[in-house]
Amino acid sequence: MPMLRFLTAGESHGKGLIAIIEGMPAGVPILKEEIDRELKRRQQGYGRGGRMKIESDEVEILSGVRWGKTLGSPISFFIKNRDWENWKEAMSPDKAFESCPTVTRPRPGHADLAGFLKYQHTDIRNVLERSSARETAARVTVGAVAKQFLKIFDIKIGSFVTRIGSAEKKIEAANLNEKELLELAQMAESSSVRCPWKETEAEFIEVIKQAIKNGDSVGGCFVVFATGVPVGLGSYVHWDRKLDSKIASGIMSIQAIKAVEIGDGVTLGGKFGSEVMDEIFYDKFFYRKTNHMGGIEGGVSNGMPIVVKATMKPIPTLRKPLKSVDVFTKEATAASYERSDVCAVPAASVIGEAVLAWHIAEAFLEKFGGDSLKEVESNFYSYQKQIMEDKL
Repeated sequence: MPMLRFLTAGESHGKGLIAIIEGMPAGVPILKEEIDRELKRRQQGYGRGGRMKIESDEVEILSGVRWGKTLGSPISFFIKNRDWENWKEAMSPDKAFESCPTVTRPRPGHADLAGFLKYQHTDIRNVLERSSARETAARVTVGAVAKQFLKIFDIKIGSFVTRIGSAEKKIEAANLNEKELLELAQMAESSSVRCPWKETEAEFIEVIKQAIKNGDSVGGCFVVFATGVPVGLGSYVHWDRKLDSKIASGIMSIQAIKAVEIGDGVTLGGKFGSEVMDEIFYDKFFYRKTNHMGGIEGGVSNGMPIVVKATMKPIPTLRKPLKSVDVFTKEATAASYERSDVCAVPAASVIGEAVLAWHIAEAFLEKFGGDSLKEVESNFYSYQKQIMEDKL
């Protein structure tokens, strides 16, 4: 069982979302304002749907934090769904209201049909409420806590969008240095599509506008990275302790993500080894001039920035619904429509930051863990001193 873990609960139109963190050491400073800031970042982006006009996410810390610092006990959070007021009957936990319509027309590309069959439901709403990306607000919350923990050790997380539909900025993100990555992420903060390049930003917006006009949706790609990650997180000794495996699994678990690359990823398969292996040099400590592997070798962090690229499919809910079949009558029909985004790639990049932060924090505590922040710091700085002085 990992030292650090979390659990989320809640439905898209239920009373709210709940998140619980277990394993965070005592004494870690936690600012509610920082969590709320991350939640706000998740809600922004050109192409978001009407739900974002209703919700204004704010976290309530229920336990595990006193006077701004963690207690070492489980930390629990609540994020209220403001739209619950309009769904009290449809999502009532107490009794059924026959006046509420049943969802019977599954959307292609969504969990609707597979979930309906798997759990033997009689209403697809029982599937779509939990499979909704609304759940990611809870994950951004736990990721915000992980970010605040990592910041103590000067580990920084960022992201930016590189593709929306057919518009793309071709860039070898893995071979950008720490300063360049952080600058791009900072520039992305002022963009409605989280794109650091003005000309490309305009292209992204045009693609989204076209999707809106056509009653369609559009996906894309984003880069998420971590700088300042020490050598030695993760392990090669077991498949389930490999850092890249955990990160890839976490990023893939974000709703609508269909592909994940570490470093140069897919392009590595089309080159010779001599072109892509990151050669090793030494000047007071080991270093590399390239980072094709994305900061991880053999499942272990190597001290270079960790760089991950993710591909998000288009949102499966379309204003011009695709063909489907009614699950009860078996007759051909149009898929149901739920209020949804046209493009959520910018939001997904923020969620990607939360997921990456969480898994790095998880691996960090696996290696340097302790019951208190002071103990973790002692373990970390002792290790750093050992490897820098070659006292292995």
